Amino acid sequence: MLESLKITRRQSEIRQSLAELAGKASPTEDETRSMEALDKEYRTNETRYRASLIAEDEERREAGAELETRSGKEWAEMASRFEVRQVALALDEGRNLDGATAEMVQELRSKGGFQGVPVPLEALETRAGETIASGVPNPRETMPIIERIFASSSATRMGARMINIGVGEVEYPVATGGAQPGWAGTETGDVPGPQAYTTVDRPLTPDHTLGVGMKITRKALKQSGAGLEQAVRRDMAAAILQESDRAIFRGSGASGEPLGVITGAATYGITSTAIDAAASYAAFRAAAVRFMTANAANSLDAINLLLRPEVFDSMDDDLLTATTVSEWDRMVAKIGSVVLTTNGLAAPAGDPLESTALLSTATNGVSPIFVGMWGAVDMIRDPYTDAKSGQLRLTGLVTMDVTVARGVQLEILTGIR
Repeated sequence: MLESLKITRRQSEIRQSLAELAGKASPTEDETRSMEALDKEYRTNETRYRASLIAEDEERREAGAELETRSGKEWAEMASRFEVRQVALALDEGRNLDGATAEMVQELRSKGGFQGVPVPLEALETRAGETIASGVPNPRETMPIIERIFASSSATRMGARMINIGVGEVEYPVATGGAQPGWAGTETGDVPGPQAYTTVDRPLTPDHTLGVGMKITRKALKQSGAGLEQAVRRDMAAAILQESDRAIFRGSGASGEPLGVITGAATYGITSTAIDAAASYAAFRAAAVRFMTANAANSLDAINLLLRPEVFDSMDDDLLTATTVSEWDRMVAKIGSVVLTTNGLAAPAGDPLESTALLSTATNGVSPIFVGMWGAVDMIRDPYTDAKSGQLRLTGLVTMDVTVARGVQLEILTGIR
């Protein structure tokens, strides 16, 4: 018990005793001495109480800081011990979950409705000790749940903010009008009048669900052991990454898909500019200048550029006269980040072949794209379709949505040949 709390309780007892003694019209000598002693103790305790509060203040700060971070750290530590293999065996054989896997499943069930076994998105990341690409971050580092899984996605590299949502809908109010500067025209003149501060809400709603299906044979379940853990996790993570990356940029907004950034350019208020020329440094430089002129970016370093690999092939093969420097070399030396994708942008089409590009930037720390994902992966078993062969058919369900903060933070370039 804290010392200050002990003193508080003692002070209460002293006040009660003094009240009883003070109520006597003719106290005895012993009672008088007792009142003097209690009064002296009460005044001493007041000083001790203030000293205790000062001493305990630092302890409270440290304890508060620990409580603020303990939940996230404990969750990350448990996620590093989550076994997808246990989920597969539980769905196939009815085996009981145990350890960190059982604890995380129970926690997820208490916070949301799942038809099958919930699997946290963190559990799908590549674990330490596996053969991995050099760009994958350490999975034991404490980071937001979704961002680690999609750390190498085109959307994340283009500045999209990944948000994990428990339940319900989330809205992000974005300012569209506010303070306007102005000068007084004369010595006694007034400055311009105040302008209304207006915002527009950018909602993320759980209306779009992505399904990932996979089958595991009976032989794989019996033979693979721990190897099944890596195989299931990598395969499911890759499938979710590929399709979500495509939907963020090219989602149709129909047939269950969210409305992607490029497909929904008109809805989101994104400027689209036709290049209708061969891919060159000059064309992208002009686009970057337009972007900065619109006050979306302050420098070339703040601009992200999304391109198809075919554009890289064309520009890298176009050398400046009498040099070994290509148009591609000139561009990557100036633009902040150039991201190549075969998934986020449609393949070149037409005659001549034409492609699309996307410019993005973060303004005042606000990401150009918000991607919301709800809860965890809902893992559901189909016990009937492959019952005769003993195969385990699984479906992982992920609910997600996409929205754009400010259209001015994005620009689409079309007709890149």
